[in-house]
Order: sequence, then C-alpha cells, then structure tokens
Amino acid sequence: MTDVEILDLYWARSELAIGETAQQYGPYCLAIALNILRNREDSDECVNDTYLNAWNAIPPQRPSALSAFLGRITRNLSFDRYKARKAQKRYGNETALILSELEDCIPSSYKADEEIEARVLEETIDNFLTTVGKDDRVFFVRRYWYADSISGIAKRFVVNESRVKTSLFRTRNKLRIILEREGILV
Repeated sequence: MTDVEILDLYWARSELAIGETAQQYGPYCLAIALNILRNREDSDECVNDTYLNAWNAIPPQRPSALSAFLGRITRNLSFDRYKARKAQKRYGNETALILSELEDCIPSSYKADEEIEARVLEETIDNFLTTVGKDDRVFFVRRYWYADSISGIAKRFVVNESRVKTSLFRTRNKLRIILEREGILV
C-alpha cells in the first residue's frame, strides 16, 4: 500500500491505517527505537505510541513524507523514554555517548518549546549538511539521527571504525564553527 493510500485511511478514520502503518513502517520505527533505547520492550512500546500519535495527528496534518513523520515521532518518543529511564540507570552508555558527542556544538540553552530558535537551528544544520561530503553527511545522520553505533556504521559502509570516528569528529567541529558564525550560542 502506498503512503497516499495509508494517509487516506487515516483521514477516513479507518483503523486499518494502524495495521498498514505497522506493516509498512514497523521495522523502520523499531530500528530507530532500538538504536536509542537498546531495550526491546521499551522500543516496542515507543513504536506502539508512535502509531497512537500518528492517529491523533492525522488529520489535521497530512505529512508529505510518512516515513520521516513516523521516524521523527518514534525518535522523539524514544529519547523521552531514554531520558526518563536514564535516572534509573537501566541503559548502557551508547545513547549517552551519542548525546554527549553533540553537546559541544549544539546550544546548551536549546529548549524544544522555543519554536523559532529550533527552526533556525534545524535549518542551519540542514544547510550545513549540504556542504559536507556524502560520506560525512551519511555518517553524521546515521549517528545522530538514527543513533547507530560507530561499529554499526563502519560495518554498514564497509569502512574501519577510525574512519567513522574521524569523520564524525571533523564534521562536529565544522558544525560548531558554522553555528558560532551564525550567532547560535554553543
């Protein structure tokens, strides 16, 4: 079933929309949640919550890219769950490491409810990523959007881990310079 057909089911308020979404995007959403949470049970719950959030958001929204829409919901829910569980010290260091790697170049005063600043930051990062090489961009997105491990990225792209680490380090440094130049405090 196409994305348009799935969206039409949501707009018709047909419960089949959830089943079709799960069939089409369940593994994708689960991979995102697992990369962040490293726990199957919590990841399954986030994916189910993704379906509920999509049901509540469509309509009135009609996303142009359903996969990106669902991926963003899953990612946000997973990070929220991670933060809630972090205090309980149930998770390993991988997600904390991913977040700490970006601390030096993402503004510490960033708050999700500051919509304008968030959009400026998002646009700046998007524009920045168009200026770096394809490998650097893909490594960056795989690490910081999909929360892939360094070893997972290296295996996926058949490179050694040191190449991935070096690329990420250099890309973060370039991003920090761009953010400072744009007046976005880091």
